Amino acid sequence: MYYIFVYDVGQKRVSKINKYLSKYLFWIQNSVFEGELTEGTLAEVIAGLKKRINKESDSIIIFKLGERNYRSKQIVGIEKRAVDNFI
Repeated sequence: MYYIFVYDVGQKRVSKINKYLSKYLFWIQNSVFEGELTEGTLAEVIAGLKKRINKESDSIIIFKLGERNYRSKQIVGIEKRAVDNFI
């Protein structure tokens, strides 16, 4: 499945979360990553995030987009980082 991760974490943890998610997903904009993950890898990523965040103040939202054929993306303004495999 294809996922979008959006996070809002304390300033001290931003670089840790960014570095961690970069191992699995494509960074596309500040605090936003996207990419394909298997169910097993998704569980691994979530477990790793839980170890790195403050559960009282940090927030991570994961959007599950479904099958590749049914996605589209529209950008208004500049594209921070192109992801060639989106569509």
